[in-house]
Amino acid sequence: MFHIFRSAGWPIWLLLVVSIICLALIIERFLALRRTRILPDGLLSRTIRRFKEGKMGEREVEQLSQDSPLGMVLAAGLRRADQPKEDIKESMEEAGHTAGLQMERFLTSIGTIAALAPLLGLFGTVVGMIEIFGAQNATGMNPTQLAHGISVALYNTGFGLLIAMPALACYRHFKAQTNNFLIQMETQASKLIDAILSSRHTE
Repeated sequence: MFHIFRSAGWPIWLLLVVSIICLALIIERFLALRRTRILPDGLLSRTIRRFKEGKMGEREVEQLSQDSPLGMVLAAGLRRADQPKEDIKESMEEAGHTAGLQMERFLTSIGTIAALAPLLGLFGTVVGMIEIFGAQNATGMNPTQLAHGISVALYNTGFGLLIAMPALACYRHFKAQTNNFLIQMETQASKLIDAILSSRHTE
């Protein structure tokens, strides 16, 4: 492996740093975007039940807001449970926007790396081509320098693509996953609003 990096020249180290950063961000997002952390099972039903039982005081609502992104949205609605439907909905939409920003954290960085890695590979290719042309002298080509230039050009191109492809796939996966979570969050928020309004009619 070290032989490959040595043959690829100094531009490969830029790609190595970028690949390490990208891998760290992808692992972090895989852990952060687990469904159990975003949309805990049974959270909505427990919240509605406790609300109808009158057990959702300020302390409980605050704990709910710290539970998960879904909890943050539900808590925003409960804080305005005594206000008109539009105000409740607006508050939950604002909380949903904040939750969406949290879920999309680092996605821009992953997308940027997916676009940047091939360019870094191309840069390494250009460096390799310069070395190839530099291998020419009055007596012809220097075989050693020519081989090194070809290695730099090919290894950097290949490594850049190797980084870009999984980075792009992960970016799109996380983006779709985030959108799916937001849709489900909106559905559950609507159910809480219905529960709040129905509780008023039964009082």
